[in-house]
Amino acid sequence: MAELNQTSPSLCCCRKSLPVSGGRCVGDPKPPSAGPRLRAPPCPLVDVASASNFRCFQLRHFHLDLRLNFAAKEMSGWLVLDLVLVQPGISTLILDCHPSLLIHSIDCKVSEDEPEEPASLTYRVDPFTDYGSSLIISLPAGALKLDRLIQVTVRYTTTDGPAIWWLDSELTCGQSRPLVFTQGHSVCNRSFFPCFDTPAVKSTYTATIRVPDGVTVLMSASQSSYSKLDRLFHFSMEFPVPSYLVALVAGELQHVDVGPRSRVWAEPSLLSCAVKKLGGSVERWLGVAEDLFGPYLWGRCDIVFLPPSFPIVAMENPCLTFIIASILESSEFLLIDVIHEIAHGWFGNAVTNATWEEMWLSEGLATYAQRRITTEAYGEAFTCLETVVRLDALHRQLRLLGDNNPVSKLQVKFEPGVNPSTLMNLFTYEKGFCFVSYLSELSGDVRRFDSFLKDYISEFKFQSVVAQDLIAYFLRYFPELQDAAVSQREGLEFERWLSGCGPPPFEPDLSAGGTLIRPVQELCDLWRGGEPPNHQALATFDLSAWSTFQVVLFLDRMLDHSPLPHEVMASLSACYSTLFDGLNAEVQIRWLQMVVRNTFYPDLPRVRVFLHKHTSRMYTVPLYEDLVAGVMKCVAVEIFYQTQRRLHPNLRRTLQLILFPSSSALTNQNGPVPSIVADSSPSGSPLQTPATTATGSPAGTTAAMALRDVNVSA
Repeated sequence: MAELNQTSPSLCCCRKSLPVSGGRCVGDPKPPSAGPRLRAPPCPLVDVASASNFRCFQLRHFHLDLRLNFAAKEMSGWLVLDLVLVQPGISTLILDCHPSLLIHSIDCKVSEDEPEEPASLTYRVDPFTDYGSSLIISLPAGALKLDRLIQVTVRYTTTDGPAIWWLDSELTCGQSRPLVFTQGHSVCNRSFFPCFDTPAVKSTYTATIRVPDGVTVLMSASQSSYSKLDRLFHFSMEFPVPSYLVALVAGELQHVDVGPRSRVWAEPSLLSCAVKKLGGSVERWLGVAEDLFGPYLWGRCDIVFLPPSFPIVAMENPCLTFIIASILESSEFLLIDVIHEIAHGWFGNAVTNATWEEMWLSEGLATYAQRRITTEAYGEAFTCLETVVRLDALHRQLRLLGDNNPVSKLQVKFEPGVNPSTLMNLFTYEKGFCFVSYLSELSGDVRRFDSFLKDYISEFKFQSVVAQDLIAYFLRYFPELQDAAVSQREGLEFERWLSGCGPPPFEPDLSAGGTLIRPVQELCDLWRGGEPPNHQALATFDLSAWSTFQVVLFLDRMLDHSPLPHEVMASLSACYSTLFDGLNAEVQIRWLQMVVRNTFYPDLPRVRVFLHKHTSRMYTVPLYEDLVAGVMKCVAVEIFYQTQRRLHPNLRRTLQLILFPSSSALTNQNGPVPSIVADSSPSGSPLQTPATTATGSPAGTTAAMALRDVNVSA
């Protein structure tokens, strides 16, 4: 519904008051004289996930003023939008909204008419999709002049929307005070505040948040202050960001500085553990990233650890990364997730995909950047091992979905009404990573490609782009590749990369990880013989000395061969189950999935213990799906009834859908089930119901590629 203006230089995707370089809208093809023969992007660009008429306005700034009411689980206050009309003949402002927002009043003020009272505006809310609605506001005729600044104020109250997660005290880590956080990716923040909810629009923002005593508020903002007398928190984001990157968390939070520009925030009961796990690593990782990709643009790089109810693993909110506390169990997964979110500071936050149909421009590039950082910081072997785990998962998902499934495209076209978050999958990350790796291979030298990415960020920072922008810039940067027509190489055509289904046409050489990967495969081969291997053969493999990723790779590949003969499972349990009990949850859940899928009753008590301990979506949903898909549904129902009071209502409704798919009454007692997908970072984000995948596969199919295939983060 939305499109980029093709004539006004002020209406570029970043929606700043200043035009982008050369007065060109990002997304408008700018090929060199003998440019790539790629299909030009549709012009004007359309974001079918937004009901707004963002192409008609330039959003210069917005301000939020909200009061948090923990008892009522409401936020109430107002939003002020600073807008400039950039298209003639416009009489309405259309914002993305949500049925959970209660709109009280809307008024408008024209900047040059300061003495006059704001004019009250008429409005209506129309249905749009199941993830939002459209707020249609009639503007006064006197305000509708091109390039004139108008201020629109919307007074509203939030209720039970998908972006806002209220946690009662018993659902927090410390279990002493309630907590609230927001999660906007991809299209959820329209239930936080009315907005142009499209990644094509970026603006600065400020916020004033009023809270009760003892509550600390954090936001994804570059500056903050606190007035203790009034219990007011003030925030300012001086760099333009899209709506989905506006985030808030409020509760009993404390911090420790872990570097000159980074601090760790958490509940008091969790803080020392989080600080110990991260130490001074954040500044080290930032330094490596800056050497590779140029200056970190956001000032602060703080991290807040959230309770297990956080619906994904991590979210790259600028200046303030959100991470689930559950990941602290695994140092290696924590390392990967934090570095991935740091990489988003360049790829995704500074330069953003203009539509959700090209999420790979954020996630694929961030995954490549993450692996460049880990290669520099921890060596090529470690990075290759982690990459093998992810690419294994990619091919596993392809086997389940089929090579011709359209969700395996990098440029996924979806119809109006489809939630873009359902398209966030392993292909977004890993096929995108492979394409970026192929571009690096074409450049002839990884350091040369680092320089390209550094200049790409400098060229497009704080803007939103389409694939054509990246590719055209790449071919201008390497003119010898353009002259060689690399975009048309048979079997590796750029158009095939973007629009073709199936596996990546190219995968990087991962042989440098052989010393870590080879022993894993050799051990797998021993156990796949149909009979338990002899103890002498197993004696050469000491899993207690293996890294988490090695053990995970072993279990993932053994899961691929499930079901196994009962005597093999019994021998596996005798050899390793006690060891796995002492390892982290990433290892344990994979072993327990083997237990469930092989109906190995002797280790069923371990499943019970695990599900009584872990209350996060990432560790519960995969096991419940496996239990229900097999013959252990009664066990799943029993565990659910024993633990449901410690589950967030949203997760509780998700599990009810898995356990009782025909009992809709159970799912309606607290409103609609939120849309949460299994995102694939090493990073996520929301968003798909567990009963179906983006292609409509049943829950049993989804279970086959649950946690071992994807780790949910943005």
